[in-house]
Amino acid sequence: MRPFFINRRQFLRCSAKAAVLSGLPLWFIEQTLDAAESKPPTSPNDKPGIALIGCGGQGRGDAKAAQKFGNLIAVCDVDRNHAESAAKELGASAIYTDFRALLERQDIHAIINGTPDHWHTLINLAIFKAGKDVYSEKPLTLTIEEGWHLVEAAKISQRILQTGSQQRSDPRFRLACELVRNGRIGKLQHIISSLPEGPRRGPFQKAPVPPGLDWNFWQGQTAERDYVPERCHGNFRYWLDYSGGTMTDWGAHHNDIVLWGLGLERSGPSTIHGRRLIQPVPGGFDAPSAFQVDYTYANGVTHRCQSTSGNGPDGSKRGESREGEMPHGVKFIGTDGWIFVTRGKIEASKPNLISDPLKNKKVELYASDNHMANFFDCIRSRRAPICEPEIGHRSVSLCHLGVIAIRLGRKLQWNPQTEQFVGDFEANSYVSRPQRPPFTYDMI
Repeated sequence: MRPFFINRRQFLRCSAKAAVLSGLPLWFIEQTLDAAESKPPTSPNDKPGIALIGCGGQGRGDAKAAQKFGNLIAVCDVDRNHAESAAKELGASAIYTDFRALLERQDIHAIINGTPDHWHTLINLAIFKAGKDVYSEKPLTLTIEEGWHLVEAAKISQRILQTGSQQRSDPRFRLACELVRNGRIGKLQHIISSLPEGPRRGPFQKAPVPPGLDWNFWQGQTAERDYVPERCHGNFRYWLDYSGGTMTDWGAHHNDIVLWGLGLERSGPSTIHGRRLIQPVPGGFDAPSAFQVDYTYANGVTHRCQSTSGNGPDGSKRGESREGEMPHGVKFIGTDGWIFVTRGKIEASKPNLISDPLKNKKVELYASDNHMANFFDCIRSRRAPICEPEIGHRSVSLCHLGVIAIRLGRKLQWNPQTEQFVGDFEANSYVSRPQRPPFTYDMI
């Protein structure tokens, strides 16, 4: 293949076109393209063997993205029907229902972990132990304590883990955070992260376990429950057994950006105060659906994370939000103005806050414009990906702290260095959870 060359005039023409199509300022597009030009090419034959564990919709989407960079060999799911359907759709030649058997294969080098949230950590730890790299869906963990295990195991194993918080690979979010961290809006004072309001439904009735589903294995470390269709597959995140509702779902995206903009992606808040705005339906989804959580950080910045029934990033109507009528996204507010960012849009209180070039940067953030490509680039280079385990752990910890504060309904003091609540035994009891045997750390 002949090398591809581009002259300066073509480069500027491409930059201008990209700026118009993306809504990003020309100066930022040129910086991004300059960075992209410096990347060394990789061989088209350099494709590792990959496998998918967790064959729901998100897992399949991730696997399709991964197929541009590797050869999909096998799929695994405790629901045999899901595994067979995914194998057919993705062209995989092997099907498994126990991830441990799949991990024994020597021709598989990288794993896509698309399982429900309560399975992420145990499977990721097993992947490390098997000497493979992993792209893991967010939220990275079910508890804060799981994150301690995962971060330590990643250091020891030296394996690559990319957390699926893909907004870090969206140039709008990177631009917003670079502007904020370089003082474009003056002294940062307050942040709002608005998340979609969760469903409030129920009560639900138990039902026979469908053929092909290993319900005991699916439940894993969580408490044993009767099979209820609304507990499984797409709705699992609305049960506290398995997740934390939209707080740990969308929160793992937007609150990740909050910490990135703060420059605290390896730390966290000092106080948290949360409350439910509406109670769940008895016998129905029990994760918080409508909520408000207020955080403070050691640098004095305040942060409100709220559910909102306002407009989503796709423009769909969901009523009004609760602070400043702000839609789904992240708003950074400083002494000299504000910047708002969501998927597909970045805007500011004054257009020049974005349009004026950012010169003499003191802070230049990790640049990635394709989250899956970044994962495979790091498999080859062995450098840390843009959302490595420590970052993924801290981002979801911010969400876990919010869920704990909502459940307790009072102000909590948090030490981000020790990752413990200060003088609060009850709050600290939520940092970890009992694991139901045999689905414990010992199984790996």
